[in-house]
Amino acid sequence: MARHNREGQGEDQHGRRYLIGYQPDWFHQIKVARGLDTGRQSTKILLRNPDPPAADPGPRVRTHIAAPELGIDVEVMLRDTGHVVRRITVECVVPEGEEKGETVSFVVSRIPDSRRS
Repeated sequence: MARHNREGQGEDQHGRRYLIGYQPDWFHQIKVARGLDTGRQSTKILLRNPDPPAADPGPRVRTHIAAPELGIDVEVMLRDTGHVVRRITVECVVPEGEEKGETVSFVVSRIPDSRRS
C-alpha cells in the first residue's frame, strides 16, 4: 500500500517560493524552468524526495504545485496502473502580477525503478 502524500518546498531562479505535494513512493524530483533577464532559460531542481520508496506506488499519480506569489496552483493527476510513467511535464503561464504572461515549466520525475534490467 502506498504511503500518504508528503509536502515540501523550493525556490526558483527568481527567488519565488513553491509548495509541492507529492506521493513519496513515486516522486523523485521536480525541476522548474524559467526565463532569465538575459533571455536565456534556466532549469533548477525545486525539490528532491529525501526518502527511497518503501512500497510500490498506487495506480494514480498526483502532484500538487503551488506558487502563491505567481498565482499558480495546479494539481496533476493521472492513472498509471502499469507503472510506466517516468516523467510529467507541465507548462503554466503566470496569471497575475509583475511576471504576468511569463511561462513557467515543471518536470516531475519518478523514482527510477530498481527492478529494471
